[in-house]
Amino acid sequence: MEQRINAFAKGQAAMKSLYGIGIYLAKSSIEERLRNLIYFRVSQVNGCAYCLDMHSKDLRAAGETEQRLYMLDAWRESPVYTPRERAALAWAESVTSLHEGHVPDEVYEQAHAEFSEEELIDLTLAVIAINSYNRINVAFRTAAGSYEPGQHAVAAK
Repeated sequence: MEQRINAFAKGQAAMKSLYGIGIYLAKSSIEERLRNLIYFRVSQVNGCAYCLDMHSKDLRAAGETEQRLYMLDAWRESPVYTPRERAALAWAESVTSLHEGHVPDEVYEQAHAEFSEEELIDLTLAVIAINSYNRINVAFRTAAGSYEPGQHAVAAK
């Protein structure tokens, strides 16, 4: 596929708002590895090749195992994720999909049991951010494959 628009080059002023969210989240109590795991899973749900490439490489650079990455699409049936990760994954999927216009009470209760109210707000903001990036990359067909681990860390500072 041919890239339609390079939104990160042509829309620098617009993208600054998203970068600001990333700067905030980097200082939040939601662990970077968990944020990247959420980013990777939401990117699977949304079919964003650029973000899948990016976050798989960042996760691997941070020491994430191949097994956990390969099993992420079936995390509910896999024993390799912690209760906190499971709660975050369920929350991220529910906030991303919004089936029937709501996040189910049982998903909220599970997330609330693992995250403080402030953390749950930050987790939701992380889901909103990756959904935004996914939609930009999918809409403009951002080319995947050339990302280097940490490449966007400077842009987010």
